[in-house]
Amino acid sequence: MKRFLFPIIAIVAVLLLLVLIFFIGRKKERRDRQDILSDVPVSVTKIKKQLLSDQVSMVGVINPVNDVEIISEAQGIVKSLHFNIGDQVRKGMVLVEIDDLVRRSDLARAEINFFKAKRDFERNKTLYEQNSISAAQLDLSRLDMQSAENDMTRSQKALDDTRVKATINGTVNSRKVNEGSYVQLNSSLGSIVDIATLKVKVNVSEKDAFMLHGGDSVEITTDVYPGHRFYGYVESIASKADDDHTFPVEIRLLNPALFPLKGGMFARVNFISVTSRNALAIPREALTGSVRHAQVFVIRGNLASLRDITLGRESDQMLEVMNGLGEGELVVTSGQNNLTDGARVVIVAKEE
Repeated sequence: MKRFLFPIIAIVAVLLLLVLIFFIGRKKERRDRQDILSDVPVSVTKIKKQLLSDQVSMVGVINPVNDVEIISEAQGIVKSLHFNIGDQVRKGMVLVEIDDLVRRSDLARAEINFFKAKRDFERNKTLYEQNSISAAQLDLSRLDMQSAENDMTRSQKALDDTRVKATINGTVNSRKVNEGSYVQLNSSLGSIVDIATLKVKVNVSEKDAFMLHGGDSVEITTDVYPGHRFYGYVESIASKADDDHTFPVEIRLLNPALFPLKGGMFARVNFISVTSRNALAIPREALTGSVRHAQVFVIRGNLASLRDITLGRESDQMLEVMNGLGEGELVVTSGQNNLTDGARVVIVAKEE
């Protein structure tokens, strides 16, 4: 009996040992699997120096430097017109003639009064030299002559105002009257634009305003002439921000004959005078905190460490790192929303 009992006990012992080994292995496997599942998957990039551009680019509207109204300084019926939309006009060219019959009559009367007053003054001057009249009488006749001369000057000006002239060189942009129309004093008859020189106004941020200076070179492109670049310069930078806390900047450029531009066109302005530089940089998506309180997750081994950094300027989607990171370190660019300081990670994508 004892001879058969020993093998049975040995077999049971072996079976118990196997079961124990099996459960220990399952427990270890479960623990390892839990460790793997607790690691947060992340994408990282290696910090390195890059060529960052400070180029400021924005869209503005092209406008003529001069855009003036053709204003009538007389009222009456338009006798004749000497301009049409699109005409090139020169400063001083007569554009509109208004009925001047009454003004001519007024001028003729004023001239007669002036010549009469002048003759009376000359006669009184002779009498004064002969001691026939007093100095007061001579002065009175002199004032009468000067008053008549002023009346004649005003009448001449009123007659000249019936011939409305161009005040600048340029192109007629609009016409608001026809022959036979009655125009009022100071009414607009049309407009003239000078597009030989153009201007573009854009509003830049506070940061960009301090990067620009008067005379800086500017590159301008338009959808009308794809691939062609126009060049101008910064004419002025406002000293005071507008209600949106941006600073108006005005750019000047010549209107080329081969690729003529028109007022009202959209244009992209690139301030090319701002230089580029080599600097440590991170993608914007790596940023965890705000730009003012910037933070990133840095990976060492398989642990994530939250670190404060100092940022410089922005270039496209890259942020300059002034302090807090070293070249070659790994920062998280994706998956940081699930991270905490000291969390275990597994790197699923790495950008050099």
